[in-house]
Amino acid sequence: MASPAHDPVPAFDKDGVRLTVDDAIATVTLTNPAKRNAQSPALWRALTEAGRLLPGSVRVVVLRAEGKSFSAGLDRQAFTPEGFDGEPSFIDLARGGDAELDETIAEYQDAFTWWRRSDILSVAAVQGHAIGAGFQLALACDLRVVADDVQFAMRETSLGLVPDLTGTHPLVSLVGYARALEICATGRFVMAEEAVNTGLANLAVPADQLDGAVRDLVAAILSAPRNAVVETKALLQGAQSRDYEAQRAAERAAQGRRLRDLAGLGD
Repeated sequence: MASPAHDPVPAFDKDGVRLTVDDAIATVTLTNPAKRNAQSPALWRALTEAGRLLPGSVRVVVLRAEGKSFSAGLDRQAFTPEGFDGEPSFIDLARGGDAELDETIAEYQDAFTWWRRSDILSVAAVQGHAIGAGFQLALACDLRVVADDVQFAMRETSLGLVPDLTGTHPLVSLVGYARALEICATGRFVMAEEAVNTGLANLAVPADQLDGAVRDLVAAILSAPRNAVVETKALLQGAQSRDYEAQRAAERAAQGRRLRDLAGLGD
């Protein structure tokens, strides 16, 4: 993404992830274009750390990636007997107990979970390949703006695995059960036009306009009062788990809080 008027100092830059904060906007960048931003446990830990380091001033988090691909998914080195330096290989994990395996996968999932926190709004800027774990990372965000060369694919099933990095819930929520199953079971590519038409992407633009489109979206989000956006996000996140009457009640309660706040009567 193009730099702002000044370059914010990175909060950290390690293991293929860079975090920068510029007042209300944080940018998380995948920084290993030579490997098409392939993912590893170290990268997942860095993403989790990025979420923990966000200062309270941040309202919007932009997720982007250097190079032609957003993320080609899991680094295949994970499937080799040696795995990654200093990490148990996936083969070693498979040999462990159920509790240990569950705990390890839960730790990996932490990197994909914080993007939907109620106090922030996350926007993924996606170009080129977003495959497997890359697709799930884009799905972890609230909104997705994609380049017209985007290629989403959920390849885990084709490898004998299942999508386990929190992507199944948002995928079904966005496109419905039948299409989600078909996308996962076939591992096929979903291109930009289909992504927009099915709700996977909010907007598709030519690749050279991706940065500008994200900037415009972020500016529009920041133009609304923070508390109103936070309350609205919480309302919409809970809508699927509430029935109609419960959602009506949630709307009334949220609006009451907003009116008291605007009148200076909040807590």
